[in-house]
Amino acid sequence: MTQQLFISDLHLSAERLDTVQLFIRFLSERAPRADHLYILGDLFDAWIGDDHEAPPIAEIKRAMHQLSQAGTRLWLMHGNRDFLIGDSFCRETGAVLMQDPTLVELNGKPTLLMHGDLLCTDDQAYMKFRREVRNPDFINRFLSQSIQQRLDLAKTYRAQSGEAKSLKPESIMDVNQDTVASYFVEYQADHLIHGHTHRPADHVIELKDKRHYRHVLAEWHHDHGELVCVTPQGFRRETYS
Repeated sequence: MTQQLFISDLHLSAERLDTVQLFIRFLSERAPRADHLYILGDLFDAWIGDDHEAPPIAEIKRAMHQLSQAGTRLWLMHGNRDFLIGDSFCRETGAVLMQDPTLVELNGKPTLLMHGDLLCTDDQAYMKFRREVRNPDFINRFLSQSIQQRLDLAKTYRAQSGEAKSLKPESIMDVNQDTVASYFVEYQADHLIHGHTHRPADHVIELKDKRHYRHVLAEWHHDHGELVCVTPQGFRRETYS
């Protein structure tokens, strides 16, 4: 039976080694039973470039490569924290980098895959920051600096982001419903799967007398992760621990 798995927001780092080991175990125990594994952004808590090799990066890449070599197709989407993942990382892991958004067909249903930050249009300050850091000139300047300089900048950005979030109302960091509707209409999708907001749920949206479904992926923790599994029988959630 065909299985397609969807995860996001693992935020792997040297400071979250329990989550790293949980993910590596997931890649060897649960993921090989699936035909496809989609990682919809923020696999890493920060990614400063493919030339950064500090532990546990090599161990993570090796486990991903073993999964792809064993026959599970591995798909990867940029998140707001790891959008600098590039071709070198993909070659080493066997992952295929997807655009955000990407439309796929699941069980005959057009399904839109996104990280999710593009849906949070009420947070105008973040959307402006996103445009700035995704600019190719900014990326080239950032990657031209030393690894230590990039680490220091990433630390500064994370601190500023955390401070800014603490000052914002919770509602502004969730999706904008009109924006969600516009993506359903533009891509003619029946389902939408995304992460980013850390608010796992399955939403039903009525548009022009037709039901649409938005599946929000969960953040992973040190002792458990959550995934959405799609089979010919439909969509279901699983907890992995």
